Amino acid sequence: MAVIRNLLALVGLCVVLAAGVAFVKLGPMLAEFDPGVMGVYSQFATKLLETRDPGSTMVYSVPVKEGLTPDEIKESMQSLASARNFLFVGESKFYKQVEAVTGTPYRHIAFMSFCDARVGKMMADYNDVYTAFMPCRISIVEDKNQAGKYWLHTMSLDMMIHGGKELPPELKKEAMRVWVVIQEIMNGAASGDF
Repeated sequence: MAVIRNLLALVGLCVVLAAGVAFVKLGPMLAEFDPGVMGVYSQFATKLLETRDPGSTMVYSVPVKEGLTPDEIKESMQSLASARNFLFVGESKFYKQVEAVTGTPYRHIAFMSFCDARVGKMMADYNDVYTAFMPCRISIVEDKNQAGKYWLHTMSLDMMIHGGKELPPELKKEAMRVWVVIQEIMNGAASGDF
């Protein structure tokens, strides 16, 4: 019994020492991270374990109210964006491209692009790779299992905003505002708001 107790004490000491070394080595590095980093990665891990799909963990999705047509959803998104000084910069009708290539009808999938050029410039000036998040795209997708049922999807900006080194204060503030606006556009359009 004493051997087991001593062995467990030794293991406990090793764990405490390893934690201390990790704190000393990682502490200064972790201090540069955004305060929300642990929450973002915890949420990511939880959703990944739940869905087992990395795509689903990185996307914000909203079901559209029954009865709304794609044209009504698009018109609503454009109106909501305009009311928030958010520029509509284009639409890509993916379903039309698929139909042209395959010669057969395809369910409605379109990509609506929005931008705040001032914030986009701030992001590009901060780090060129942030241009991959521009413009903000919202997809309108007809459910593959239920004709006439639509969903809105976009890349979550949480990881970009809070997932690493803390952004400069003004960029972080504006990035968070853009993320709120995108969600407002999606939620409003999904309900048929104008």
